[in-house]
Amino acid sequence: MNKKWEFYNQDQQKIKDIVKQFNISELLATVLVNRNIVNEKDIELFLNPTRNDFHDPYLMPDMKKAVDRIIEAINNNEKTIIYGDYDVDGITSITVLSKFLKEIGLNVGHYVPNRLNEGYGLNKDAIKKIADNGYKLIITVDCGISGTEEIKYAYELGMEVIVTDHHEPLEELPKALAVIDCKRKDNKYPFNSLAGVGVAFKLIQAIGIKLNIKEKEYLKFLDIVCIGTISDIVPLIDENRVIAKLGLKLIEQTRFPGIKSLLDVSGYKEINSNTISFGIAPRINACGRMGHETDAVELFLTENIVEANKITNTLNEYNKTRQEIEKKIFEEALQKIKEEELDKNNAIVLGGENWHHGVIGIVASKITELYFKPTILVCFEGNEGKGSGRSVPGFDLHGALCNSSEYLEKYGGHEMAVGLSLKKDKFEDFKKAFENLAKEAHTEEIIPVIKIDKEINLKDIKIESVKQLKLLEPFGEANKTPIFIYKNLRIDSIRALSEGKHLKLTLKDENTIINAIGFNMGQYAEEYLIGDKIDVIGVLEINMFNGIENVQINMKDLRKSY
Repeated sequence: MNKKWEFYNQDQQKIKDIVKQFNISELLATVLVNRNIVNEKDIELFLNPTRNDFHDPYLMPDMKKAVDRIIEAINNNEKTIIYGDYDVDGITSITVLSKFLKEIGLNVGHYVPNRLNEGYGLNKDAIKKIADNGYKLIITVDCGISGTEEIKYAYELGMEVIVTDHHEPLEELPKALAVIDCKRKDNKYPFNSLAGVGVAFKLIQAIGIKLNIKEKEYLKFLDIVCIGTISDIVPLIDENRVIAKLGLKLIEQTRFPGIKSLLDVSGYKEINSNTISFGIAPRINACGRMGHETDAVELFLTENIVEANKITNTLNEYNKTRQEIEKKIFEEALQKIKEEELDKNNAIVLGGENWHHGVIGIVASKITELYFKPTILVCFEGNEGKGSGRSVPGFDLHGALCNSSEYLEKYGGHEMAVGLSLKKDKFEDFKKAFENLAKEAHTEEIIPVIKIDKEINLKDIKIESVKQLKLLEPFGEANKTPIFIYKNLRIDSIRALSEGKHLKLTLKDENTIINAIGFNMGQYAEEYLIGDKIDVIGVLEINMFNGIENVQINMKDLRKSY
């Protein structure tokens, strides 16, 4: 697939000034300028955030109301329940709030809906169950902002509700006692992109301030907050960066058995955003996807390492099962795409019998990445269909569903990811309507863009310069790993690895050998020969081999030099 290579517009004088002022490498200064981090205060905050860089939690809407009501519940020994989502953000939100509130004397329980039977968010059956168990106060985490009817029902049953959420509100806010969500129109909080667990953290921070609790008693949860924040793919800037940067340091010495156990089985030697995104998050999410959400909560809540190890082993099994199911659905989907020649369409819409609807979102994401087309997968059980969709930049997936809603029972989401349900007999009509909308949007003209931070040469690939780039970590949304271009390199050796899946190159600039690896780029081994001159773009890494450190390029794309 052709990809567009695009450079940032750079202010060379600003780069030189930052190099001189902060005594950092040109590589690092260039990336900072590309991210528009250019004044002294912003650079210091980005590179070295501290506990003093958190915003005042009382700037959040309804925070005082929520804190006062929770303190009242403590004083009156009221049964309180935390109601959260089944993904990593929801599970970590429940953990942080539950542990903190128990420590300060609240009689608190938790509830996580089953993804397969109940779906996302508040539901009336769950609320009835909660009321029957004598709870007087519900605190939602990572959900609740759209639960207008369910919250009204909770009040009819004699309960009060505090909403903490980070999703977009509807036109009318739910009639809860307090609605803490920085995406409210009347929000005055300086940052509105916290994860759900970030909002939960601000609540415990606010309670701590009100009760004059020592700062360390809520900061000690930053390792858990960090895991939820990175996993939820929120922009890792501003307060999210403070959480992630400080939280990763705390994870290295975590006191929570569940986190220790997950780190042990993940196999990652270094603790960074990749450890969270690819080592920890999939195992926690596998619980919700497979319908065993309570195991993930218990893992985070336990204080016993033996129990933690036992639960982690169970999570590992769920994850393996999830991977097997995902692989099977992916292979079936690819076969259908080939048979129906759907890769020639502007969008890919596929249905399958008894596909696991807890997994199809991941498969839709992989197909979108492979073909770079909006993709919707629907699993059918009888006449009922449940679907998940993923999009490409430039095509509003949620908007397309709005314009084809006559064929749908329910739908929700945002521009890049959606969920939906429909009747099987409406599927073909929906498929045609969706394809027409993709054609009208000219999705065939949308190609992936790789943003390049800087053209490099031999002077840039010094070990110390590359190591300095670690100051930019953790990488994630709105703080992508820097990408560099190296031109006119001669191929010294080329081979495919892992049965043709990956690509290994040694490249020459003058008489210097540079190592390069390209994951999932094995096909290029047939297209290029020793002696060819190429331009490569990729990430600069330090590779350790036989105790010797070398700079390696982790390639993202390559072309013949012209």
